[in-house]
Amino acid sequence: MNQAPSNQIPVIVAGALGKMGSEVIRAVRASKDCELVGAIESLSDKEGKDVGIELGLGQFDVALSSDFEGCLCSISQTSNKEPGQTAVLVDFTHPRVVFEHTRTAIAYGVNPVIGTTGLTPKQLNELAEFSEKASIGTAVIPNFSVGMVLLQQAASAAARFYDHAELTELHHNQKADAPSGTCIKTAELMEELGKTFNELKVDENESLDCCRGGKRPSGLRLHSLRLPGLVAHQEVLFGAPGETYKLRHDTIDRSAYMPGVLLTIRKIRKLNCLVYGLERLL
Repeated sequence: MNQAPSNQIPVIVAGALGKMGSEVIRAVRASKDCELVGAIESLSDKEGKDVGIELGLGQFDVALSSDFEGCLCSISQTSNKEPGQTAVLVDFTHPRVVFEHTRTAIAYGVNPVIGTTGLTPKQLNELAEFSEKASIGTAVIPNFSVGMVLLQQAASAAARFYDHAELTELHHNQKADAPSGTCIKTAELMEELGKTFNELKVDENESLDCCRGGKRPSGLRLHSLRLPGLVAHQEVLFGAPGETYKLRHDTIDRSAYMPGVLLTIRKIRKLNCLVYGLERLL
């Protein structure tokens, strides 16, 4: 593990060889105020190999580790523990491990920046309590795109005027969870009004289970598509007599997320609680 100079933010990336993790590593290395000090990857055959060489970026002198807790323990022992000076973990791994990863980071005094989706509301509440007790800033960000935040704000505003709306999210076919955390977050923002959507006009009969999508208690319906060739896309369609109103955001390349990732890395060490959603940091 490397030790970052005192004027730089020490960053650990979990899921280092994945599509998002590798993009984060490129962004961290290109930034002037961040230093890559750890790279975690579950592939045991990559243990000890230089992450830069594995990504075809040249030698970084940062070895890959498959020991998540051991990596965090080592870095927490060598990094500054003063408020605002701690190390930051950026996690893009898998829904089945993200809860434990976040708890472990908080326990070791490392600020977690979580891009992995799939946390349940109960888990988010538990992490919020743990983060506040430990006074460790934690960010759970379903989507790091500023454009997506703008779409969500527009959807929340439009929900005041439309009583019928459905959401569709489209992702590559290697995404493990459905619906996406971004889509759920969009629905939650629309539901803050406390209204009910999509009052039924007829008794619906599905000849194929779930063909009408997943229905939330508010009445909003969420649809998920998974296909190769897609990256990340979301559409919110509102309907009213005589008109429809459509909001859509398309991610063409994962580099679109990097300004949001770096912004979160820079801000999270100044907080002592959990924040959910990039809009809380803009």
